Amino acid sequence: MRPADTSGWAALSGPRGKWLAVVLAIIVSSLALALGGASKVNTDPAAALPRGAESATVARLQQRLPSGQLAPALVVYSRDGGLSPEDRASIDADARRFTSVAAGGRVPPPVYSEKGDVALLSVPLRGALPLADLTGTVRQIRAEAADGLPAGARAQVTGPAGFKVDLAAVFDGANFTLLAVTASVVALLLLITYRSPWLWLVPLGVIGVADQVAAKIVAILTRTAGLTVDDSTLGITSVLVFGAGTNYALLLIARYREQLRVHDDRHRAMARAVRSAAPAILASSATVTLALVTLVLADSPAVRGIGLAGAIGIVTAVGYALLVLPATLVLFGRGLFWPFAPKTGQPDPARGGVWARVGGAVSRRPALMTAVSVAVLAVLALGAVGLKVGLSQTEQFREKVEAIAGQETLGRAFPAGSAQPLVLISRASAAEQVAAAASRVPGVVRVTPGDRTAEYARADVVLGAEPGTEAAFSAVRALRAAVHAVPEAQAVVGGQAAADLDERDAATRDQKLIMPLVLGVVLLVLLALLRSVVAAVTLVLTVIASFGASFGAGWFAFRHLLGFPALDLDVPLLSFLFLVALGIDYNIFLATRAREEAAEQGTREGVVTALAVTGGVITSAGVLLAAVFSVLGVLPLITLTQIGVIVGFGVLLDTILVRSVLVPALVTLLGDRFWWPGDPAAGATSARASVREAEAARP
Repeated sequence: MRPADTSGWAALSGPRGKWLAVVLAIIVSSLALALGGASKVNTDPAAALPRGAESATVARLQQRLPSGQLAPALVVYSRDGGLSPEDRASIDADARRFTSVAAGGRVPPPVYSEKGDVALLSVPLRGALPLADLTGTVRQIRAEAADGLPAGARAQVTGPAGFKVDLAAVFDGANFTLLAVTASVVALLLLITYRSPWLWLVPLGVIGVADQVAAKIVAILTRTAGLTVDDSTLGITSVLVFGAGTNYALLLIARYREQLRVHDDRHRAMARAVRSAAPAILASSATVTLALVTLVLADSPAVRGIGLAGAIGIVTAVGYALLVLPATLVLFGRGLFWPFAPKTGQPDPARGGVWARVGGAVSRRPALMTAVSVAVLAVLALGAVGLKVGLSQTEQFREKVEAIAGQETLGRAFPAGSAQPLVLISRASAAEQVAAAASRVPGVVRVTPGDRTAEYARADVVLGAEPGTEAAFSAVRALRAAVHAVPEAQAVVGGQAAADLDERDAATRDQKLIMPLVLGVVLLVLLALLRSVVAAVTLVLTVIASFGASFGAGWFAFRHLLGFPALDLDVPLLSFLFLVALGIDYNIFLATRAREEAAEQGTREGVVTALAVTGGVITSAGVLLAAVFSVLGVLPLITLTQIGVIVGFGVLLDTILVRSVLVPALVTLLGDRFWWPGDPAAGATSARASVREAEAARP
């Protein structure tokens, strides 16, 4: 394969070009940071629901009804053994007091459970309130409800308003914490890797700026192109930039250090390093970027947002790694590596190090190593037995916030669906027939007519099943079938339980569509890079096996060690994408070097040499990427914790077992057939000619 033309990039690290690159980077970065601003938050309720979902239709229709402009705060009062007369008097007083904050100045009377131990007071608040105002109002309700209660009674605020405020509270400062922890982890691992008091500062600084620039580009697109993001999206994007960007930096610096042992001139050494490292880095970043872009086909808007924001992050990271980092490194010269600065003519210690011994051991017994590796992966994959997917709204947080506790209290005393009734909207002319059809559906406890206009009517439908359960999903399907059958009613069913069903169905569709596309993207990039069908298919199969093992191990840990009831809906797809796209990176780095060495030494010795010279840097990159993804656990959502654990473990598994043992063993077993129908020797001849041409053109 003819290498990418990187002579222009190499020139940017030359004696004059380095200053141009640094100045341009400062200007571009400053403009992005100055003009980026904050991300726009989409307040349209339908924007968070799957494309084409019935619940999204309901969310849009609700905006045409007076009740659709409201976000009720549900105040749940309780006392073990029953609410006393004093408790009830205090609740009545709260109902009068809360009229000062209620939309329309009216609060409906409290509703008591059959046992009299729980009371529900619904305080309607304006849904269009800015978050700061809504937070202040909910805090006021919580404080006043608690202050007036007799000793022994409890008051909890839940409902849409309570959940919105609590979700914002748990994310308050979380992204800063994520950035600080991520940067600290990267700094520590770079310091350990390079054992230099200042070398680590350069890649960390460059990638840190890239992270902020990517965030500002995403913010601009939320305001100009309608890109929808949330705090989770921004957190994942930051992890991708730091993880992938630092990986690219490690590979480039490793090549630079190699070339400093060959060339006296650091500019020439960097030019050769960029030429040799760029094809693998570009192939790696293209794989991740294209895989992320496939997410735009997802029905879930959250997944689409992660795809676009993540792709922007990767493109920004690779741009800074290949254009800014080389120029910055050559500014400081060899002293940057002190006290282990490479010297011209010094042999590469990696060629006789631990990874050379590992490669030698694998090449001597490739069949045994393959069998053992496959057995380990198969055993880990068995951990996925009994897999459950789908968390309810109350199971999303690692901490039990007040809104969740209040909903649980409500669910114990009233029908399970009371806190989050389904919303049934139909033509006003058919409202009575629709309500009658809904009341006959098994699993429906109560149908309560709501507000109406000349065109539409609303009813609230309470289910007996707990939201997020199969029983609730079955009831939603049956309800939809029943009301859809009412002639000329145009009835639709939404609400939280219906949205949960729509999101689950969308996640299933997205997995079936996008997972094969991601594999196709990876396969095409490998074919273009290696020009070998056998190599491309073999490497894709290894990352699939690695994902299966990581997924199984992750589910086993979640279920039996951490006590998580299920995986979140988006975890299988996102963990698959990140593991396959990022995991193939290390195979790309190894395979491109093996192809280069095979042209000189033959396939068997070439893969041993490739493992010897890349083993250290790839292992460092894998450990760093795994650590960065594990940092997602500092955020409060179980979804991010699960993605962080699966991807972090998977990257380590891919680095230590798949890339170090399984792939070299398979290459050794296949021999020259691994490169079929390509020829490494022919590729090397072309590459050497390209390098000679580029160097001849240098002034």
